[in-house]
Amino acid sequence: MSISQEALFKIALNLEDPWYIKTIDFSAEGKQLDIHVDFEPGSKFPCAKCGNPGCSVHDTIERTWRHLNFFQFKTYIHCRVPRTICEDCGVKQSKVPWARKGSGFTLLMDSLIVLMAQYMTVTAIAEMIDEHDTRIWRVLQHYVAEARSNEDFSMVKSIGVDETSRAKGHKYVSVFIDLDESRVIHVCEGKDASTIGSFKDDLEQHNGSSENIENFCCDMSPAFISGIENSFPNASITFDKFHVMKLMNEAVDKVRREEQSHNALLKRTRYIWLKNPENLTANQNKMLTPLKSIRLKTMRAYNIKLALRDFWSYEYRKSAEDYLKRWYYWATHSRLDPVIECAKMIKNHWNGVTNYIKTKIDNGILEGTNSLIQAAKDSARGFRSTKNFITIIYIRTGKLKFNLPT
Repeated sequence: MSISQEALFKIALNLEDPWYIKTIDFSAEGKQLDIHVDFEPGSKFPCAKCGNPGCSVHDTIERTWRHLNFFQFKTYIHCRVPRTICEDCGVKQSKVPWARKGSGFTLLMDSLIVLMAQYMTVTAIAEMIDEHDTRIWRVLQHYVAEARSNEDFSMVKSIGVDETSRAKGHKYVSVFIDLDESRVIHVCEGKDASTIGSFKDDLEQHNGSSENIENFCCDMSPAFISGIENSFPNASITFDKFHVMKLMNEAVDKVRREEQSHNALLKRTRYIWLKNPENLTANQNKMLTPLKSIRLKTMRAYNIKLALRDFWSYEYRKSAEDYLKRWYYWATHSRLDPVIECAKMIKNHWNGVTNYIKTKIDNGILEGTNSLIQAAKDSARGFRSTKNFITIIYIRTGKLKFNLPT
């Protein structure tokens, strides 16, 4: 039994009565396939606004949608879309089953774009399908907004927050991650206290409650601290151990730079002091060995750093605090100004640092997420707008459930 090409494409496009394929135009020279869809005369359609069935056609509007390529040929669907007249709503344009309202792409094309965006840059997608990237961004922003509108944050209890750069010139976004689910749930522009308020508003719009948030993990940013204390009174703040160790590494590096100015042995040794011993390469270990026998300020600072690292392994808060007090005394009596400054910073944020022993939360997940974000930024060579950047962050790290046709 043979089947006509019109019937074949009707099946492929999943068209149901009263829709049918009117004509198919194929241009080998233009590498284009044009499918013309129509509806049976006298057909009635539901009102696009209220759903009232059996509305008569008032008039039609010619529309065109880009569809999935047919092999290497661009494919377009053309249709005179009916506008129905409803007793309650007046004249409204009918919905078509192959595309969403206001889109220039079919649903299947939308689906392909969203799937590709999880692994490819928008520029690469635009080049592949030969469309302007602005049209691609509109599709992505629609599906991200739709997926996020269905999010439920009622069970969210532990949050990690950190800022990440969008572009040069101190342009940042703040990223909030559900530490229990390891996924980004909110992104907003800036890195001041208002970002915490933005997260609170978004949380409550998705069935969450500020009173349910038990833990916040962040760096020692005064803006984050004040924002959390004002908006999440029940939350305990734990300062991220990676951030604390970063401050200590910066102190060690400052000591090295000061000492290097009059000690040539320290040249080209920067990364030795920033790494932990087990992560040193064979060559770096070889360089470090003779330095251990020399009375170096940098070596003293390095040993203080390694001692601070041991704090995070304690299981009980009292013993951990006793250890940190001894470490603090050692650091503040080291006669190394950068180390003393770092120790006093830790003392000023004592509760948040020692809270780790109880909560055992850190922003390690967020650091990994930030690596994905920066990789996306680097591969895209930046983003023209913060809105586009935020859209990609949600697509790559939000674990969103997109309502895509298959």
